[in-house]
Amino acid sequence: MNDSKNMIIAVVLSALVLIGWTWAANRYFPTANPPSTKVEAGKQQPLPQPQAQPSAPSASKAVQSVSAALASSPRVEIRTPSLQGSINLKGAQIDDLLLVNHRQTIARNSPPVRLLSPLGTPAAYIASFGWTAQNGQAPGLDTVWSADSQSLTPGRPVTLTAQTVDGTRYQIRIAVDEGYLFTIQQSVTNASGQPLTVRPIGLVSRAGQSADRSTWQNHTGPIGVFGGKANYSVNWKDLDQGTTETFQTDSGWLGFTDKYWLTALAPRSGMSAEFRRSPSGGYQADYALATASVAPGQTLSTESRLFAGAKEKALLDRYENAGIPKLSFAIDWGWFYWFMIPIFNLLLWLFHTLGNFGVAIVCLTLIVRAIMFPIAQKQFQSMAGMRKLQPKMKAIQERFKDDKPRQQQEILKLYQAEKINPAAGCLPILLQIPVFYALYKTLLVSVEMRHQPFILWIKDLSAPDPLTPVNLFGLLHFSPPAYLAIGVLPIMVGATQWLSMKLNPQPMDPAQAQVFAIMPWFLVFIMAPFAAGLQLYWMTNNILTIAQQWWLYRRYGLHLSDTHPVHT
Repeated sequence: MNDSKNMIIAVVLSALVLIGWTWAANRYFPTANPPSTKVEAGKQQPLPQPQAQPSAPSASKAVQSVSAALASSPRVEIRTPSLQGSINLKGAQIDDLLLVNHRQTIARNSPPVRLLSPLGTPAAYIASFGWTAQNGQAPGLDTVWSADSQSLTPGRPVTLTAQTVDGTRYQIRIAVDEGYLFTIQQSVTNASGQPLTVRPIGLVSRAGQSADRSTWQNHTGPIGVFGGKANYSVNWKDLDQGTTETFQTDSGWLGFTDKYWLTALAPRSGMSAEFRRSPSGGYQADYALATASVAPGQTLSTESRLFAGAKEKALLDRYENAGIPKLSFAIDWGWFYWFMIPIFNLLLWLFHTLGNFGVAIVCLTLIVRAIMFPIAQKQFQSMAGMRKLQPKMKAIQERFKDDKPRQQQEILKLYQAEKINPAAGCLPILLQIPVFYALYKTLLVSVEMRHQPFILWIKDLSAPDPLTPVNLFGLLHFSPPAYLAIGVLPIMVGATQWLSMKLNPQPMDPAQAQVFAIMPWFLVFIMAPFAAGLQLYWMTNNILTIAQQWWLYRRYGLHLSDTHPVHT
């Protein structure tokens, strides 16, 4: 009767754990990128990825296509190994930018990711630099600038020039490197007969929020570094409520981040920075430098930098070393960045050495297991002793079945007499949790893992396994909903976990044994929505654990029957 009651309680608690985990994962532990492919009707097909959600345009504003917007104004071409696009000479806006090394989907003919789009388009996103003038005129959004070149390439900057009616000349010199960094030099030459008070400004404006949800694990939205500290505290909701977030800093940067992409302004001097809703109804990050008075005939020059591209760690580190403070913190590594970055660097080195991120994950698992081997060997010795004690422990349970406190005391005395530590098996698991979490974060936030294939049907290690038996591995003409799309890898995770647990000492309590028996299959549902790379790591770790257990079984002369309770 008690065993049945315990079993019912155990099953109910297991179900609550599964439901609770689903809630916690959605809120605190986002599982993976949206699926990159689906397998249906026997074919693997790429899936479209979510796009940024623009703010609703007002009735007086017409929304036009990107191609129409690009054709409506004179432009300077941008062409680098990493970027392609153009500068709008009307308003001197950098508003057309494609990331040529990153595709929207895994399809071979997929267009590149579009980061910036002109004003008036559904996902408008621009960067602009200019001035405010207190007692004079400054160029505005309708000013058409002249350019000294028709194209901007690395090593060949472009200078934009505009002149006001009093002869004052404004210039913006734009240079770009082979990565994602623009260097902006602004100068104003006062040709009037009186002092001119100006204030250099820069802004990034976007029509809508990121398509990537901001979570406890990964911040998206307004971001910046002020006073040497990364700030992730400003979110879309704050700005929607009409709040203007202001920061005064001697150095730093600000902008907007998506999961993989960043647009950030980084002036070389102190600034007043703000996040707010823009006058057009979108979101704006802007800065203003110190106000300065330019005497007649004199020139004032300032310099800023614009990062607009993918958050590739090597480039972020390079720009950080070149003077943009803590730009690498645009990747939200979290509190344990000091541990996660070395794991990521090792994984990236393995990838560059081996040429496949899946193989790199397998090798990372091997390295971790090799480091843990001495600890695992001591664990197994303790477990071997536990196995051999099971007949004695069963006898104690039978002898004191009506006296639980005495039963526990006698078992504890048995452990002490035989010098057995029953908690020894927990240490290797505890030591691997940081590695597992570091890999989870790497798959979640690093653009280097995006759209990386493994073998066969695994085309994107940062997305869930798309091959599922629910639609007979794609033979049926439908795609199951996400909560039923249990892929092959999570099933393998559950199967290898079950086999590994069968090789461990089995609980002598029948109810506990039943719970342990079904937990690996709960794991199948828990792991199903996670990234395939994480599933691969867990499955590989289980296989290595089984191999290690088999080898140690042979070394210590044990058999599978030693893992099960002896019934008396």
